Amino acid sequence: MKVPEVIEKDTVKATKSNYHWYVLATVFVGTFMGPLDSSIVNIAIPSLTKYFSVGITTVEWVVMAYLLTTSSLLLSTGRLGDMVGHKRIYIIGFLTFTAASALCGISGSVQQLVFFRVVQAVGATCMFSSSPAILTDAFPTERGKALGLISISVAIGLTVGPTLGGFIVHNFGWRWIFFVNIPIGIIASIMAAFILKESKLPTVKRFDFAGATMAFLALFSVLLALSMGDKWGWRSSSTIGLLLAAVVFAAAFLYFENKVEEPMLDLSLFRIRLFTTANISALINYASLFIATFLTPFYLRDVFGESIQTTGLVLTVIPLFIGLVAPISGTLSDKIGSRMLSSLGLTINALALLGLSRTSVSTGILPVALFLGLFGFGAGLFQSPNSSAIMGAVPRHRLGIAAGMQATMRSVGMVLGVAMAGAIVGTYAPAGPADPHMASAIHIAFVSGSVIAGIGVVASLVRGGAVSVTQGALSGPAGPGKPDQG
Repeated sequence: MKVPEVIEKDTVKATKSNYHWYVLATVFVGTFMGPLDSSIVNIAIPSLTKYFSVGITTVEWVVMAYLLTTSSLLLSTGRLGDMVGHKRIYIIGFLTFTAASALCGISGSVQQLVFFRVVQAVGATCMFSSSPAILTDAFPTERGKALGLISISVAIGLTVGPTLGGFIVHNFGWRWIFFVNIPIGIIASIMAAFILKESKLPTVKRFDFAGATMAFLALFSVLLALSMGDKWGWRSSSTIGLLLAAVVFAAAFLYFENKVEEPMLDLSLFRIRLFTTANISALINYASLFIATFLTPFYLRDVFGESIQTTGLVLTVIPLFIGLVAPISGTLSDKIGSRMLSSLGLTINALALLGLSRTSVSTGILPVALFLGLFGFGAGLFQSPNSSAIMGAVPRHRLGIAAGMQATMRSVGMVLGVAMAGAIVGTYAPAGPADPHMASAIHIAFVSGSVIAGIGVVASLVRGGAVSVTQGALSGPAGPGKPDQG
């Protein structure tokens, strides 16, 4: 009489072993779409400026509106995923993203385009905050491997985006950079609906609207100040006013989170040292990454005199190495822990930025490409283990918040890196590309990025113990358990 039970268990096991690969394929598409869309739109900015007959300060909001919206809503959509299910939020996100892409493509004015980009960003945010939670749920014992494999889709999107965007804009016009999302979005939504399974949900389903509002306003204020501070002036009333507003909203957010029964962000998660230090490390990693990626085009074009084609080719080495290394480091982290891998990755980043600061026209372009490749190697070594550590440090019903938090750290780090790079170069080379101190200003920014990455190494090394990867986020709150074996 026991035989049917054994057969049933074996069948379930086989189904699950196939299921998680289907999940990976489904999430792969969604993760690919985000970076692809961002890089394609950036290429189309000059065409949009000409088509709508507006200045670059107006058209840049096509990019800014998207970035600010996604960065400010990640925590809220992550919390919604924990409440109503990550599959549901993921599909809603994809459908919203696809519909908004169509509306972006038929926009009759730049104002309409900016508005529909905001709607598109809302959909993208739902996808971004749900993907890591869905993967962690499907890969309880191999989440590092899964997150590493997903890094390939990000690398492909970033690498293919500029070339594909240029081809589409040149041959079909700017509207088709949005229309191309429609068939992919429809296919991916159908895949998600039929393949993904909804995880078991907690009984409490009360959304903290006050906390979500305060978090949105705080993040939006600080990101807008960091993004526009170089243009407005860091001492301008607009920049200072936004930073002060961010402090006020953040204080209000903490007040509400300590008062409500079901807060949007469970502040007790920050008592988990691994969760806190891994998020800080992530913020620092992306800040240093975007100091390099933001300044390298100026460095190669204005200092070295290279063409835009050569510059684009050199920049692809970073996502190329990330895509190659991240799956390997993610798989290793499942076996040896995240601490040493993530710390080594940040150490390599610091050395790569220091190496970039020693390059010059006399050394040629090859050392620049080599150090950028070294940076991509370090970033790939860091990202998957660190993401796995964050997702494994929280209980299952907080996976959405963990995913939203690390995505927020990524967005804030990106904006912070660009703001720091712009501020440093603007201070030491105020005349811009024609300034004779342009090269030394960029070198100072690279050294500053190296110092920041060094601080990240310290933050990464002091991360505490973590639950076993076989328990991970599925067993309940993280606490004393198997130490992180790094």
